[in-house]
Amino acid sequence: MPSEPLILAFDTSAAHCAAALLSGETLLGTAYEPMKRGQSERLFVFLEELLAHHNARWQNLSKIGVGVGPGNFTGIRIAVSAARGLSLSLGIPAIGVSGFTAARFGEDAESPVALPAPREQVYFSSEGDSAKLVATSEAGEALGLPVPEDLVERIARIAASTKSAPPPAPLYIRAADAAPASDQPPRILDDA
Repeated sequence: MPSEPLILAFDTSAAHCAAALLSGETLLGTAYEPMKRGQSERLFVFLEELLAHHNARWQNLSKIGVGVGPGNFTGIRIAVSAARGLSLSLGIPAIGVSGFTAARFGEDAESPVALPAPREQVYFSSEGDSAKLVATSEAGEALGLPVPEDLVERIARIAASTKSAPPPAPLYIRAADAAPASDQPPRILDDA
C-alpha cells in the first residue's frame, strides 16, 4: 500500500450505495449501486469489494468520510452508524459531510444546490436560506442534480482535507414518515 493517507468515503442517503477510495490526492476508484432497499445488508460487502479491488484493507484506512444527508431517513442512519462504528473500531476519524457541502466543493460557496428527494421534490439550499424541501419545478431547471459518484468523491476529498470534526451526525430536512408507537412504554423495575 502507498504511504499516502487512504480515505474511504460512502453514502447511502438516497436509493443507492456509493463509495470512493482516495489515496492522498489520487482517486483510486468509485463504486455505485442503485437500490431502493437493502443498504444495511449490502454496505459492508460493497465497501469490502471496493477495498479489495484496490488491494486495501480496513487497517490501511486513515479516515472515513460519510454523507450525512439530506436524504432518506433510514439511509442516512445506516451510513452515519456505519461510519461511527468504523471510526471507533479502527481508531480513525470519521468526517460527516452534507450533500450540500459536497455539491459545492470546488464551486462557488454561495451557489444554490438541489439534491434529489422523493415525490417529485428536491432538497434545496441557496445563499442565506436554510435548506428546505421544495417541488422540483421550484428549484429551477438550470440546477442539474449531482451524480452520486461525483458527490461521494467530493465527500472523500473534504474528509481528506478536514483536520478534525465532531462525530458525524444525521442532517434531516424533513421528519421521518414513521409514526411513534401508540403502545404504552414498558414499566421499568428498580432493583433498589
